[in-house]
Amino acid sequence: MIRLDRITKQNGKQLVFIEASAALQKGEKIGLVGPNGAGKTTLFRMITGEEQPDEGQVVSERGVTIGYFSQDVGEMKGRSVVAEVMDGAGPVSEVAAELNEIGAALADPDRADEMDALVERYGEVQARFEELDGYALEGRARETLDGLGFSQEMMEGDVGALSGGWKMRVALARILLMRPDAMLLDEPSNHLDIESLIWLETFLKGYDGALMMTSHDREFMNRIVGKIIEIDGGSLTTYSGDYGFYAQQRVQNEAQRQAQYERQQAMLAKEIQFIERFKARASHAAQVQSRVKKLDKIERVEPPRRRQSVAFDFPTPPRSGDDVVMLKGVAKRYGSRAIYDGLDFSIRRKERWCVMGVNGAGKSTLLKLVTGTAAPDSGSVTVGGSVRLGYFAQHAMDVLDGERTVFQSLEEAFPQAGQGSLRTLAGCFGFSGDDIEKRCRVLSGGEKARLVLAQMLYDPPNFLVLDEPTNHLDIGTKEMLVEALAAFEGTMLFVSHDRHFLAALSNRVLEITPEGAHQYGGGYTEYVASTGREAPGLRS
Repeated sequence: MIRLDRITKQNGKQLVFIEASAALQKGEKIGLVGPNGAGKTTLFRMITGEEQPDEGQVVSERGVTIGYFSQDVGEMKGRSVVAEVMDGAGPVSEVAAELNEIGAALADPDRADEMDALVERYGEVQARFEELDGYALEGRARETLDGLGFSQEMMEGDVGALSGGWKMRVALARILLMRPDAMLLDEPSNHLDIESLIWLETFLKGYDGALMMTSHDREFMNRIVGKIIEIDGGSLTTYSGDYGFYAQQRVQNEAQRQAQYERQQAMLAKEIQFIERFKARASHAAQVQSRVKKLDKIERVEPPRRRQSVAFDFPTPPRSGDDVVMLKGVAKRYGSRAIYDGLDFSIRRKERWCVMGVNGAGKSTLLKLVTGTAAPDSGSVTVGGSVRLGYFAQHAMDVLDGERTVFQSLEEAFPQAGQGSLRTLAGCFGFSGDDIEKRCRVLSGGEKARLVLAQMLYDPPNFLVLDEPTNHLDIGTKEMLVEALAAFEGTMLFVSHDRHFLAALSNRVLEITPEGAHQYGGGYTEYVASTGREAPGLRS
């Protein structure tokens, strides 16, 4: 269906692809993986024709339609959300536009002499519109938007009034409504809450076209794809299986490659030792010459390329008292809307509470009440003795000094720490080489999040409050963070839409619903088993 044939591509001084080949067949669902900057977006842009390979070719079957969702959503304003989505539905939206034009022409008395031709053309266009299921288009658009978390009121509102994250959802809905022969989705799981993620998961599993996608959510990818294409060092390697299989296979392949490399190095050392020992002896001249020729012909095994991943050793935080936070009779309103009314909730030492609830339920509000960044209208919030609190919120990234470099930011936070220690810390959170000299104002959202987390965890508090800490983090950084937090000896309260993160770290669940807050004495896995659902807002 789509084939990349020995492509070579250079961006500036970086060789992104070197004679790389891969294919996307009809009905296949492929996960595209590789470190940041490996060339995933470049690959998508070559498939869509926005960029060309320097050598080799990208071949698509004739007539194949491709829908491409990228993080660059472009300008959106001036019409309703539902109209914006319908406009991206491909051929059907063009046919609908022509149908409207002909309808207007039929009602125009100045065009009465064209009536027969207009009526004939209207019949043709209407038949094509019906063939494309056009009359169901608005219903499908609203169904898609509903699945992605839009209320009816939001669907009717001006798309230009939406935040960047919601505009991303509109752009994604356009591609899903289009239902092309092949979909290229670049991080579709970003900006989605857990209910929308699960809806999208179901949609993509039922989609019968070809799919190639990137995602930093391993659970999401695992449930959809049946093949992985890895970009690494300019080559494309295909693995049959989901992300979990790929991760295991990659470790095995690296171990085998390392063993082959070491065996060959031992053999080469032995041969070179023989040559060096006997090259001056005439009696061994033939043997020496034979071995020199043999070495020249041997194809050298390259050692496996090592991904830069550094384990982060959590310093032990000071011990807190057994009662970490107590909320009694807490009420909180925003205008006429009651978020909490008489909430009683307490957190004990070493408990790890994940907070579940639909958008607007009050998850972030609870975290603000606990951290003191918002005050209750009535009731009390009491923080226990010896509690040292660390709070990661989305706005925490806005307080970084834009003119400071990554390294200067860490130095300012920890003036007593040695340079080597801070460089190791930076490396753990994905800042290696020249990255530590980047100024904060040029960092991406994910890089800012990593820097804030590094500052928080180097000298850890004993009570961590985390609001969506994994947003924008790649899979490797998430894995490091999960491992680090699993070893954390303090207390946690957190909100996340990443199911792997939830399952790995929680041992208590607080579910916030319109009927009140419900507590579950087990982690996210036990919550799913006892409720039969993965999130509170899922409809059966």
